[in-house]
Amino acid sequence: MAPTMPTEFRMEDVVQLRKPHPCGAFEWEVTRLGADIGLRCSGCSRRIMLERRELERRMKSFVSRGAPPDPAKERLVYGEDDPAQ
Repeated sequence: MAPTMPTEFRMEDVVQLRKPHPCGAFEWEVTRLGADIGLRCSGCSRRIMLERRELERRMKSFVSRGAPPDPAKERLVYGEDDPAQ
């Protein structure tokens, strides 16, 4: 079986998890990206961190997607030279 590509998460994505939070909400907003993904509950604003693999396993669907990353800002963050120059 071929390995699957990791899911692309963006800041401000809203994801629906398979099981509800104890407050009853299913939806979570992505607040941090990295090896661990930061999430904020839409019901009670509780914050948690999940490993990327764990979030992919628990996630049912995307409710809404955040804005795609701006290439110009990524160049500033990662220090890459602009090929157009």
